[in-house]
Amino acid sequence: MSASSADSGLLRRTVAAVVPPDPAAISDARLRQAQLTKPPGALGVLEDASLALCGIQGTCPPRPLVRPVVAVFAGDHGVHAQGVSPWPQEVTAAMVANFRAGGAAVNVLARQVGADVLVVDMGVAADLDPGTDLLDRKIGRGTADLATGPAMTRAEAERGLAAGIEVAHLLVDRGHDVLLTGDMGIGNTTPSAALVAAFTGADAAAVTGRGTGVDDATHERKVDVVRRALRARPVGDDPVETLASLGGFEHAGLAGLVLGGAARGVPVILDGVIAGAAALVAQALAPDAVGYCFAGHRSVEPGHTVALERLGLRPLVDLDLRLGEGTGAVLALPIVQAAGATLREMATFDSAGVARKDGRR
Repeated sequence: MSASSADSGLLRRTVAAVVPPDPAAISDARLRQAQLTKPPGALGVLEDASLALCGIQGTCPPRPLVRPVVAVFAGDHGVHAQGVSPWPQEVTAAMVANFRAGGAAVNVLARQVGADVLVVDMGVAADLDPGTDLLDRKIGRGTADLATGPAMTRAEAERGLAAGIEVAHLLVDRGHDVLLTGDMGIGNTTPSAALVAAFTGADAAAVTGRGTGVDDATHERKVDVVRRALRARPVGDDPVETLASLGGFEHAGLAGLVLGGAARGVPVILDGVIAGAAALVAQALAPDAVGYCFAGHRSVEPGHTVALERLGLRPLVDLDLRLGEGTGAVLALPIVQAAGATLREMATFDSAGVARKDGRR
């Protein structure tokens, strides 16, 4: 069997394995929520998150999330040649080294919540030193330029999706019970905007932001690149082809991670616009996969809000973040953990002997 056939086979099996979150566990969680010592709905989004956790894990109350891991998918982009970022492409490899040394923002935040950080090389345009903190899944030294043609072949897109699925299985098999998405790739907000526009039908200008803080001329260039790519290669109903046409290797890996996590019944906390764009790919392939996702935060990138609306996810944190790396997902982790803890540990009216609103005990 060829590598391409194996990748497409793994993708098909994984998509088939994604089922809706357990409705019985959600029903039990809703009943338990009604018995807790608080007014109905008083914990707001925490209540919704606790129900989602029960559905994902298939049990009520939900199990504690004690082994979090951030998987930082890294790759470079041929569209960088269009001048869509003021940062040199070499920064991607330099930041990977920073992650591995523990010096990046995501490392600092991850240490605060006890999360591991693992880098996945999907397509960095440099040779990276091997190590236990790096998974080598390199498909190529950066994608092709999406402004002039497809960013990758279909086989490469399937390989990237399969790699993400395999990473999800590996991490779950190692005992990790919640997967947090991270990303690194200079220029990756441009393919993210293109994917969001493709999967939502939004105009390029409405979903293309300033990334690392580009000036007006660079922003206009980004919008033009996205618009021209969409015009040259109209979007069809094949999500893998759309990913291949417009996405990045890290988008493919992240989409696979979402699919793999959903197939294994493990929650996935999404980071910003790159993860949001990847989740749209996963949603198009397996709509029920979104039921296993939490939106860690809302990025200032306009495309992220559009993506979240299509995904039907409410961001847990809104702090004007635009760094990526997995920072927003890590900040949201304690909220997801707290949601589960309230459902698991709060007293009920009966156990606490507290009178209800109507005076019943």
